[in-house]
Amino acid sequence: MSDLIVKLLTNLLQVAFLLFVSPLLEGLLKRLEEMVQGKHGPSIFQVYRDIWKLFHKDEVVSSQTTWIFRFAPVISFAMPVFVVLLIPELTAFPLFFAFMGDMVAVGFLFALSGFFTALAAIDTGNPYGPVGASRTRMIGFLAEPVFMAVFFAVSFVANATIPYIVNSAWVVSWAAFLQPAHVLVIVAFLLLILADEGRIPVDSHAGKVEIAMIGHSRGLEYSGSGAALMKWAGAMKLMVLMIVFLNVLVTPWGLARDNSLVSVLIAMPLVMIKFLVFIVVLVAIEMSMAKLRLFRISEFLSAAFVICVFAMSVRLVGL
Repeated sequence: MSDLIVKLLTNLLQVAFLLFVSPLLEGLLKRLEEMVQGKHGPSIFQVYRDIWKLFHKDEVVSSQTTWIFRFAPVISFAMPVFVVLLIPELTAFPLFFAFMGDMVAVGFLFALSGFFTALAAIDTGNPYGPVGASRTRMIGFLAEPVFMAVFFAVSFVANATIPYIVNSAWVVSWAAFLQPAHVLVIVAFLLLILADEGRIPVDSHAGKVEIAMIGHSRGLEYSGSGAALMKWAGAMKLMVLMIVFLNVLVTPWGLARDNSLVSVLIAMPLVMIKFLVFIVVLVAIEMSMAKLRLFRISEFLSAAFVICVFAMSVRLVGL
């Protein structure tokens, strides 16, 4: 089998791995949160059932909406699929699209997805959608500069902007991996994941009270296939952030190093183990953290931004 065909199959495997594993990770996260709170919790496969059920329901669209409302779920669904082709999900060697975008492009694509989702929430005329969109944009205006700062700091510390090259930079030696600037970037990116994925909300992100919801209120008007795509896109975005955090920054090991399908298949369970460990850590952090008032979130994200600046300063002075 030629190298071109193997690389093509590897690209398809990366996309399939994201599509089919992301709902499972979302289900595991929800189940563990409920168990820590002393509840039984839903099945880890409930997200699959919800997506399947929504795809088989009729879609109701308000006559007041424009093309943005129909286009936003497609954008939200497509962005994580495109991003996963730019980052080392299962392989440590670059694939076809590895050099089409760097770390900053990843942050830009996520920001573009959030922008269209916020516009779609305002497009319906529902009073709760604009409330959630405005709150999300307030957090986004704070989180997106931190996204850029984190990715710029990673590129500055690793002397590279392509995720595959950054991944190989930490595998070289433990001295490179444990340098203070790298550790600070890891902390900043973890804070960013907590904020961007609603792990420090005003109210519980699993709640259904319209006036208290932030991210979920943007998709209240979606039904049928649109709601399914939005739900699936949310699970994929969380998985992509976990991939960047684990495979690029924290544990750049366990990926396929040679161009063979056997190595890629072996990498799948190793990557899943890293996901499971991170989910346990994420649940432990979330369950032990007090919920913040809305206007305190800026302080949380400001701390992440300052850590990024400090990481670049530490790198600049050569520590």
